[in-house]
Amino acid sequence: MNINWTFGRKIAAGFTVSSILLIGIGTVSYLSINQLVTTSGWVSHTHKVLEDIANFSGSLQEAETGFRGYAITGNQIFLDPYQASREEFPKLMKELKDLTADNPEQQKLLVQIELLATEKFANQANNINAIKDGHADLAVKNITSGHGNKIMVDLRRLFNQMESNETVLLGKRTADSDNTVSNAKSTILFGTLICLAFVTIAGYTITRALGNQIGAAVGHVQSSSAELQAAASQQASGAKEQATAMSEISTTISELVATSRQIAESAQRVAVIADQNATAARSGDIKVDNGQDSMSAIRRQVDLVVNHMLDLGRKSQEIGAVLDIVSELAEQTNILAINATIEAVGAGEAGKRFAVVADEIRKLADRVSNSTKEIRGQIDDVRSAVNTTVMATESSAKAVDAGAKQFAEIAQAFKQIGNLVGTTTEAAREIELSTKQQATAAEQVRLAVTDISQATRESEASATQTLQTASQLASLSSDLRRMIQAQTS
Repeated sequence: MNINWTFGRKIAAGFTVSSILLIGIGTVSYLSINQLVTTSGWVSHTHKVLEDIANFSGSLQEAETGFRGYAITGNQIFLDPYQASREEFPKLMKELKDLTADNPEQQKLLVQIELLATEKFANQANNINAIKDGHADLAVKNITSGHGNKIMVDLRRLFNQMESNETVLLGKRTADSDNTVSNAKSTILFGTLICLAFVTIAGYTITRALGNQIGAAVGHVQSSSAELQAAASQQASGAKEQATAMSEISTTISELVATSRQIAESAQRVAVIADQNATAARSGDIKVDNGQDSMSAIRRQVDLVVNHMLDLGRKSQEIGAVLDIVSELAEQTNILAINATIEAVGAGEAGKRFAVVADEIRKLADRVSNSTKEIRGQIDDVRSAVNTTVMATESSAKAVDAGAKQFAEIAQAFKQIGNLVGTTTEAAREIELSTKQQATAAEQVRLAVTDISQATRESEASATQTLQTASQLASLSSDLRRMIQAQTS
């Protein structure tokens, strides 16, 4: 059987061959039974011929017996069997001729029997008429002559010959009938066994072929489900790792937002201190103007300047401390931005937008760091100017006479301080603005990471569902394979 046939073609082929065998067996059985009916009919026909021969012979014998009884007794009642036999003679003769019409030998014997029987009836009629006419002695003479007895002996011989012929024919036809019965039985038995064997073999072959094909298909399904299960497991693992990475990124962004807020607060404090420095510088200018009007109070003004310079030094130190915090926050922001960029690259396509935002944060951190360096340089300049001013004021205290000369230097120094304080104020405001922008950007990044985290969780749930479906498919394919193996074994 072609292994590439479809299931329907294989089953149709098996049923077609089985139907052909059944039709063949049915046809042969029908012909055998028809022949059996024919031979049985011929056997019955032979029995009928033998029965009619016996009836015909018995009828002639009864006619002879009746005739003898009448000849001996003269009683008319003995002629009844004789009359009945003569009346049945044509009917029996015709029936025997019809029954043996297919047998020429029997037809010849019937012709002889008909002649002898006619002669016998004629002889008996003559004797009966002689007795009736009063010539009983003549009838006795005819009877004792043995002619009638010879006719009966010839008739019996002919009837025996016919019976013998029919008996031989009956034996032959009975043997033919038995052979037909035996052949019909053998045909039905062996045909049924052959058909049953073919159906069994065909069923086993088709079942095995279908089992192999379904088993191969189930094997492919099982292999595909295993691959799907492995892919789903890998996808679920990747989604879980991605969700973990998104969680870590979200935590990092939250820390970045907090850091940005701290930077903004520090920048605001720097701006306040810078405003205070500007106020102090303006106050110094006023004092210098007043000093120009009243040289007599220079000692007091110098002391005041020294105090202000000391206070300015302390505030410069405070600004330096704040700048250290700002610098540290900028470095941490830069590190966090770099880590966020690395995590975004690891997140693949979903992390590209986050990588852009992280890169902008890193740029802002670089700007903050550069601005901090500039402010630190300016603070160093302020400190240097403060030290110069203090030394100048101490020199002024020691040499009041040289105060006027040094006063111009002090005025110049205060102008420089005012410019530096203005620059510091402007830088602090830029830092404050940058940190606010950084905080806004970090908040946007946090929202984007939240969306990505939600999508990642949904992807993880989908991967888990796919893994469960693949596991169920693998289990079903295994159950189907066991069922097929159990049926084919």
